[in-house]
Amino acid sequence: MPTPVDEIRVASWPELNERLFEGSWKADLRRFRSSYAFRGQSDVRGDLKTSVARLGGNLDLEAHLLRNFRKYAQHQAAPGDSVWNWLAVAQHHGLPTRLLDWTYSPYVAMHFATENVADQAADGVIWCVDYVQTNALLPDTLQRILAEEGSFVFTAEMLERAAATLAEFDRLSQQTFVAFFEPPSLDERIVVQFALFSLVSNYKLGLDTWLANYPHVCRKIVIPSSLKWEVRDKLDQANITERVMQPGLDGLSRWLKRYYTPRLDPTPGDQ
Repeated sequence: MPTPVDEIRVASWPELNERLFEGSWKADLRRFRSSYAFRGQSDVRGDLKTSVARLGGNLDLEAHLLRNFRKYAQHQAAPGDSVWNWLAVAQHHGLPTRLLDWTYSPYVAMHFATENVADQAADGVIWCVDYVQTNALLPDTLQRILAEEGSFVFTAEMLERAAATLAEFDRLSQQTFVAFFEPPSLDERIVVQFALFSLVSNYKLGLDTWLANYPHVCRKIVIPSSLKWEVRDKLDQANITERVMQPGLDGLSRWLKRYYTPRLDPTPGDQ
């Protein structure tokens, strides 16, 4: 039976910060360098299914979606014709893919766990996955490329050296594996969100299902609904907002709408 992922319920802003940066000290570097990727979700009951897996069905939908995206998109939409660049572009523009969005930044993850006012009554969650430990579960081919590059995550160019297609990638091992890769800097949003993607070798498998077999590589930090407003207000004060996360007028409008939405639940001082 799979072991449940370690779930940590924090009780305060200081504890949340402490937990998110826990284990980031690297004695060999004498620096604080976390090896975790973070993903914030506004409702702890949510899973880690990819958008293409949510479509369901028995057909190989992923191949059809990506083929037609490449056919109809402008040729210059991707920085190079690699399938990995096209996959990143497709994910960035909302096409259902096997990718999930992550970030190197705990504060960006906090933002996405607290930005949805409609979910403020639900506990939020930040998933934390140690990509150094997931790398130890990669096929030899991928581990060798990382070692040659002295890197802990892949680029599109590095993945291209291992597999020119998604089908080739999936065949690198009989065991399902997960790789993390950094998308090309497609626009300012990718850059400011300090983004990276997770990539599972079985596109129909939810990442949380895979993680249940390797609970030592991750943890879930639960933000109680009673703490969400405090976290949200402090992030706003730190300028971690929609206006920054989504540069442009759309992000500005989303930020202003949320910022001026009144808080209707009783606060501790009201009770």
